[in-house]
Amino acid sequence: MQGIGIFAKKNQPDAIALALQIEGWLRDRGLKVFCEEELAAKMGVPGSPAAEIPALCDMLIVLGGDGTLISVARQIGKLEKPILGVNLGSLGFLTEITTQFLFPVLEKILVGDYETSDRLMLEVVVCRNGQPFAQFQVLNDVVINKGALARIIDMKAWVNDIYLTTYKADGLIISSPTGSTAYNMAAGGPIIYPGSACLVITPICPHMLTNRPMIISSDAVIRVEVLCHDEDVVLTADGQVGIALMAGDIVEVRRAVNCTRLILSPEKDYFEVLRTKLRWGER
Repeated sequence: MQGIGIFAKKNQPDAIALALQIEGWLRDRGLKVFCEEELAAKMGVPGSPAAEIPALCDMLIVLGGDGTLISVARQIGKLEKPILGVNLGSLGFLTEITTQFLFPVLEKILVGDYETSDRLMLEVVVCRNGQPFAQFQVLNDVVINKGALARIIDMKAWVNDIYLTTYKADGLIISSPTGSTAYNMAAGGPIIYPGSACLVITPICPHMLTNRPMIISSDAVIRVEVLCHDEDVVLTADGQVGIALMAGDIVEVRRAVNCTRLILSPEKDYFEVLRTKLRWGER
């Protein structure tokens, strides 16, 4: 390790304080440290443009919650730099490391004593009038849903150019295994182990109760055409960015070439996180 980037939830004072502590700790060990500009300004240290940091670093440290980590994962793009997620609130599915174990874990990482988990990402392309209109890469999910006053959305779906069905629902979630514990789970979809090579399609409040979540191969290409006119329909990527959709727009989702590489906690495994987060076993 020669260079390490730090991202943090910038409106959280304890995240800024911890970022400053980590920055000094790393510099004392002869490492180059890169903090994105807005965070660096609050820390009182030199900063770098957020988009440039992944290419300058061997590893990224993200301080905050799962949402902060997901936004950083999109910025990394195809570089696949390992991410250490440090949770500052309630236990996260992605940010497994707690502040209690942070510096012992960093000591191990600096000598190469760590394991990573490669998380499948999704490539999303929106076509309008036969031409690509928008493109996203997501870690969790892509969601097509209606606005507050819209009626049920009609969406025609194909898997590998084979017609699947026409959904009549409040929306549709296409999720990666990592995203299966997010909106997909809230909508009644299955929890999928992160290493699984699959995707899940989950309708949101379908008009037909027999429309159930479906797990398909991660090699599949999913196409969804928005059929309804004069409705308020939105596509949201990872719950953080999105665009308005029109009738005739086609959303194409496939497995991305690259992945997100997460550094695993030596203290907690995936199933322990599930048990704790979802309170399994409690009465």
